[in-house]
Amino acid sequence: MLIGHFTEQPWQDNTTGLMGTQSLDLSISNGVYDPKVGAKLYNRYLDEKIYADQIGFDALMLNEHHSTPFCMQGVTNVGASILARETKQAKIVILGNILPIWDDPLWLAEQLAMIDMISYGRLVSGFVRGGGRESVSHNAPPHYNRERFEEAHDFIIKAWTTPGPFRWEGKHYHYRYVNPWARPLQQPHPPIWIPSTVSVETVQWTARHRYPLVLLATKLEPTKEAFQLYHDTAAEEGYESGTQNVAYLWKVHVDETEELAEAAGRKYLSGVSNPFLAGNEGAVNPAIMNLPGHTSRTSRKLAATAFGPAGRFGTNRRPYEDQVNDYTIISGTPETILPKIREVLEYIRPGSVFFWDGDGAMTHEDQMRSLRLMGEEVIPAVREMGKELELFSPFEVDSATGKPLTAEAGAPQPATGSATP
Repeated sequence: MLIGHFTEQPWQDNTTGLMGTQSLDLSISNGVYDPKVGAKLYNRYLDEKIYADQIGFDALMLNEHHSTPFCMQGVTNVGASILARETKQAKIVILGNILPIWDDPLWLAEQLAMIDMISYGRLVSGFVRGGGRESVSHNAPPHYNRERFEEAHDFIIKAWTTPGPFRWEGKHYHYRYVNPWARPLQQPHPPIWIPSTVSVETVQWTARHRYPLVLLATKLEPTKEAFQLYHDTAAEEGYESGTQNVAYLWKVHVDETEELAEAAGRKYLSGVSNPFLAGNEGAVNPAIMNLPGHTSRTSRKLAATAFGPAGRFGTNRRPYEDQVNDYTIISGTPETILPKIREVLEYIRPGSVFFWDGDGAMTHEDQMRSLRLMGEEVIPAVREMGKELELFSPFEVDSATGKPLTAEAGAPQPATGSATP
């Protein structure tokens, strides 16, 4: 099993009035932004990620959103680049780069190859289509979103795996000369994972490419159904998928006492509005929710039929107590959260999990207490659960072939100590 850490890296301050209010997506002027606060937050979140690597997390998940305070990481490759050099063990899992907004995917292929080399082969490169806010804020045509995603994906794979120079003439991208000097350390290319929020087309596309699928804070029942759709699609494609093909992110916080855990857990719902964080979604902006052509009619119909009303969000602004009851949020001491984590693992059987922590209005102290206890008690126990339940990650069983993987003899190892001139 692979166990990872995640936070949206939200904006936090005491002066703008954004904390705990239900703001409208893409309605907040950056005139209220204070770079001094931003500088402290960026360094805080990097410190927390570095500590998460030190205490034993297998992976550090990074994402990006644009023109919004709920995710300060507008350029995920910057954070990944820093962590590539400053961390030593954890996989750097980017979930993910938003392909349709890239007008030059060759530049992205070069960036990711450099991150893979600097990290000595620890990059997991996730790709996403992005939502309406990304299309609007980067002037990307929504009706070509899926086409641009798929063509950029195909181009990046070719740029990584085919010696150049070569020419590329697609529908959306044209290159007279493709010959990136930077090529990834992992061969034939870094692992590719695809995150989703129960998009039927994305689940099926991911299964057809035999990439691991990561569901993002979805309720347990639609998560299980989406995993089954993946497994069914894999069978149609002629292979047997397993735990190595599916992963799950959800909100998990651990603390020293139940009182501290509840106080910190409630802070998930009291930060800046986040449309992906149940209970604090903010107001829906209809201008970006249904952009023409962004989501196909087929996908909309299938999503409604296959997953029904109990899907990604359910009721807007769900109370903390409801989320605790259905394990959307797990917050407590090690003794109380471990049985709940096991129930989740038994029910949906993911080979990889990511604990979403340190978010909303949680302080640096809240996060550091949780990380310390994660390393001391939670991660070792969850790792044993994974062994008992035979939950294998894509680094133990190949997601494409289903065959066990072994550590490659003579694989490059990260440098230790200081660099010498």
